[in-house]
Amino acid sequence: MAVPSPGPREALAPSPEAGHRVAASRSSRRGLFWRLRDKQSRLGLFEIGPGHELHGLACMMQAGLWAATQASMDHPPTGLLTQEDFSEVLTQVHEGFELGTLAGPAFARLRRSLGLVEEDYQAALGPGGPYLQFLSTSKSKATFFLSHDQRFFLKTQRRREVRVLLAHLPRYVQHLQRHPHSLLARLLGVHSLRVAQGKKKYFIIMQNVFFPAGRIAERYDVKGCQVSRWVEPGPEDSPIILVLKDLNFQGKTIQLGPQRSWLLRQMELDTAFLRELNVLDYSLLMALQRLQEDERGQGGSLVFRTVRSVQGAGSPEETEAQNRRLLPDSPNALHVLDGPEQRYFLGLVDLATVYGLRKRLEHLWKTLRYPGRTFSTVSPARYARRLCQWVEEHTEE
Repeated sequence: MAVPSPGPREALAPSPEAGHRVAASRSSRRGLFWRLRDKQSRLGLFEIGPGHELHGLACMMQAGLWAATQASMDHPPTGLLTQEDFSEVLTQVHEGFELGTLAGPAFARLRRSLGLVEEDYQAALGPGGPYLQFLSTSKSKATFFLSHDQRFFLKTQRRREVRVLLAHLPRYVQHLQRHPHSLLARLLGVHSLRVAQGKKKYFIIMQNVFFPAGRIAERYDVKGCQVSRWVEPGPEDSPIILVLKDLNFQGKTIQLGPQRSWLLRQMELDTAFLRELNVLDYSLLMALQRLQEDERGQGGSLVFRTVRSVQGAGSPEETEAQNRRLLPDSPNALHVLDGPEQRYFLGLVDLATVYGLRKRLEHLWKTLRYPGRTFSTVSPARYARRLCQWVEEHTEE
């Protein structure tokens, strides 16, 4: 199945230079305190500046995304979502490269439904500051970036993965409408980039599950299995951000208090949806952050949090069916769950692997290769059940 493009459009891209000047002006007014705070929050990350091997690619992505978001602001989508919104492809021609925006109107609506302001999205992803890089423990050959403010996560994708994401996009949007507090990572855009007459590269943009990251102590990528699920911890003073895995979490538990029942139910809803899509090999991202004294039991913000959490819901029965919860008064609230002592950042990511012939053959090979051990390549039904079981076994009230 090809990436749908029944109505491709091509346009000369506007220049991001004006936007860059505005962003630079804002940055210069922030003062020494804010610059020091930004530097502190970036420990373990590396700026993609001049001389970095990915600097050219990052600059093209920034210029292209600035122009793509500007096109969305100049022609905002109106009315209800249509099939054309999911299949539109806009190609903008820049000096030396082209950037394609796939299903742009659908993603613009999704960003708006999440309360994201397009101007802020453009400023974060445009040329106002360098992208950031971290070394990943992922076995994939993907390249990972963070926007300079760390709110957004960019990842290169294979063409077949993009096809899967776009094919599932209408049902993904519908699932988020039915369950607005879903743990699924919020996909905000899918793009292609081609330099000169070269081969297209694809990348996606998501909300960063681990935001804000300033006080995060531990990060995990959980699949609910054993094979290749251990990362050798680094020294305490290492600047490298390590994302640990299942076996690193052995002997530990997630202390959630009354939030545990919500999490177990939401895991069931989200993994059932992914099972219906015939998807496997996704991960539960998890990070731990110690709550400060004034953050525990935030009763003072209860009214605000309640309004924020039930906005858009109808009857109590509808709220229960949607499995809404009381959101914390914090950035990135959809991916934040507070226990009595710890704040947990949680999200389901990597939603583009389908259980086709290749994965079925891989399952057979791993069954022979790892007798008696659990591995990631299993049927979607078994994968979903096993990950839910892992969460149930590693959480307490």
